Amino acid sequence: MRGRRVFVTGLGFVSPHGEDPEAVFERICSSESAIRLARTGTPEFGADVLLASIDFEPGDRIGKVDRLSMARASQMAVVATRNALDRSGLMTEGSGPEEAGVYMGCGLGGAEVLQQSYRTYFERRSRRVRPTTVPMIMASGPASQVSMSFDIRGPAHTYSVACASSAVAIGEAFRSIRDGYAHVAIAGGAEAMLNDGTVAAWQAMGVIAKLHPDGAEASCRPFDSGRTGLVLGEGAVTLILESEERAEARGAEPIAEIVGFGASSDAHKLTEPSVGGQERAIREALEDAHLPADTVGYINAHATGTPAGDPVEIEAIKRMFGPAAQNLAVSSTKSTHGHLVGASGALECAITALALRERRIPPTANLTSPDSACDLDCVAGEARDAPDLEVALSNSFAFGGSNATLVLRRFDRGRLDA
Repeated sequence: MRGRRVFVTGLGFVSPHGEDPEAVFERICSSESAIRLARTGTPEFGADVLLASIDFEPGDRIGKVDRLSMARASQMAVVATRNALDRSGLMTEGSGPEEAGVYMGCGLGGAEVLQQSYRTYFERRSRRVRPTTVPMIMASGPASQVSMSFDIRGPAHTYSVACASSAVAIGEAFRSIRDGYAHVAIAGGAEAMLNDGTVAAWQAMGVIAKLHPDGAEASCRPFDSGRTGLVLGEGAVTLILESEERAEARGAEPIAEIVGFGASSDAHKLTEPSVGGQERAIREALEDAHLPADTVGYINAHATGTPAGDPVEIEAIKRMFGPAAQNLAVSSTKSTHGHLVGASGALECAITALALRERRIPPTANLTSPDSACDLDCVAGEARDAPDLEVALSNSFAFGGSNATLVLRRFDRGRLDA
């Protein structure tokens, strides 16, 4: 027996391209890059690094006293949730729906707070760190702060699964509504790890992109033969999920429907992806959605632009879809907004929802010389209209071999009324 239908009824962004979802979608469809070359570190140990950072200040949207106990990721999560609640029509006198559950993904938590506490201890030789340091550095900070900021009394869960964190959070929120445990959920992710120490650690892995001769904006190149790595980004994205009954009762106009979720573990290597594990997540998601593979018209790929990762995902798609893979549109929007790690799945799920609503497929920017191992239709350079687009996937694959795939369907009023 199938459970309740689950709809996306609101989106809230704090992203490298801005806070307005429709404007962000248009910028991504125009291949407008948010990636810049930034100076990080100290004068002695500095480096120029490609980043998709945000000039973010919460302003009066978060009180001064409240900000004292919020790390940057939590502040972004609260603002993104405020935006989502406002746009969905669920904000009442500063509060959200009390009965909602909060499902947030976050990979690292208050990274900048942890860095500052270490500096205080090791450089200033002082034990007088901030008394709020421990709760601020916890990955559960964004979920907790969202719950407290909007008087949300349902469960507040955090999923810290590296790059799959917010996709898993959305999938679990979807299941909670579908399976009858809730009627409304706030789901998404937040990440703000662009502090000096964390960026240096990512550089040490050898996965960060190098500056392209055409400039910073051209440096993230998923599926391209000249790709050199990923670009770290930051931000927060929140989706409001509601059951069919609740959305219909209040006259909400859904953006899209979530119809399936699949997750798997590679059980392979810490940082080396597995074709079999990714294929399994996609397969389980489609089985969960009760949809045949040939209904899928678009895949928002996880593809980060690393030499090793992109071909594995393409191969997983080819194994899953067989000859039909040649008819799929596959794109990586990380080419313009970078990799938001714990928030990436939420941003890309939201972009996928907008692609379905607009029936427009965003491109893979900077794809000028396709890798022969990435031999699918990777939507090079320019967005395209997709008048028949009905079903799309959003993939998120993480270090540690955790894989998650979400299945979304275009909202159709006739289908709902039927």
